[in-house]
Amino acid sequence: MALGGSTALDTLGSQAFTGGARPTDLSIHLQRCIILLWVLFIPVGVLWTFIRPVLLALGQTELLSSNVQRCLRVMIIGAPGYIGFESLKKYLQCQGIMRASTIVLMIVFPINVVLNIVLVHYTPLGLLGSPAALSITYWLCFILLCVYTYLSPAHAQNGTWGGMQLRAALDPKSCFLFLKLALPGILMVGTEWAAFEIVALAAGRLGELPLAAQSVIMTLDQILNTIPFGIGVAASTRVGNLIGLRSASGAKHAAHASALLSVVVGLIVMILMMAAKDVFGYIFTNDRDVVLLVSKVMPLVASFQVADGLAGSCGGVLRGQGRQHLGALFNLVAYYVLALPMGITLAFHPLTHLGLQGLWIGQVVALFIVGLGEYAVVWLGTNWDLEVQRGINRNELEAKRQARLLGQE
Repeated sequence: MALGGSTALDTLGSQAFTGGARPTDLSIHLQRCIILLWVLFIPVGVLWTFIRPVLLALGQTELLSSNVQRCLRVMIIGAPGYIGFESLKKYLQCQGIMRASTIVLMIVFPINVVLNIVLVHYTPLGLLGSPAALSITYWLCFILLCVYTYLSPAHAQNGTWGGMQLRAALDPKSCFLFLKLALPGILMVGTEWAAFEIVALAAGRLGELPLAAQSVIMTLDQILNTIPFGIGVAASTRVGNLIGLRSASGAKHAAHASALLSVVVGLIVMILMMAAKDVFGYIFTNDRDVVLLVSKVMPLVASFQVADGLAGSCGGVLRGQGRQHLGALFNLVAYYVLALPMGITLAFHPLTHLGLQGLWIGQVVALFIVGLGEYAVVWLGTNWDLEVQRGINRNELEAKRQARLLGQE
């Protein structure tokens, strides 16, 4: 909800910063983002509150279902803080202020560790100490980022904060435009995450050994995913800013540069992973069988990095353009029509029975389809002059709505 919904700011915020009628239009987009994502979280919060019967219906144990419900009820407290942090982070990134959230997270990380240890082991909270610590951490991240933004000379120089303007932020037509971008963004992120969760569940069906190897591989992949994610953030901001500046050629060159960078970085990571495939598992376990299975699957995971990089950078370009719906469509088709049926068949069918390798073959195929498909759209399916005109239209419509509201006041 937070990561996907706030991608609307990748489009609206980055284009408004360089092409808006007033610098303060960006702060209106920020306020609209936070409010609408808080509202969208309400049904999620209701689900979290009453998740126990849902988990029981899915075959989970009574103890597990009850404990998950207890934890999620505590997490509800922290969720608005997380949404606020992600939205404010995007607001600053749209202005080219990239280091702010990193600095805040570096400060908060050790605090989070201490909070978890203290609340879990030295208070009556026990199990609930962990979600309590995380909720406190989320709000601390949001508050510290607000303080950083207030004190930032770069932010002050940009002049993008225009004070609280709730009436402008809640303009119905502007909210509708925001949701047209936010909902596909949520789908774009959610479909990919859900696909990996399905693979994890399928790995559990294969037995303890494949599940252990999958845990090792997914831990590594989640760490490495920060690289293409970062390139995608830079791509969305840069492309959106250049579209706002009405520079079609600049936006086009930035899109291709991000794709090239992601592939080069992906190839470097792939080579390093291949070199370490036989020993990497020992970082997590001394079980030789687990290490051997990890080494067998590692070539697939290594090739996955190239596709992940291309998909991450091109996804960022699409968000900068305002075409999140295409990313969501590619994910739906690649993962749910092709990859998951293929991977599960290869893993479990008696004729193949490839196990964990079969599941990862499906994931690799899916991400190459997503990456190459999105790059084809960026390369062959984009009229950059038209994208610039769409950016101009968005900014002009927002300016007219704000002028109308100011005239009414």
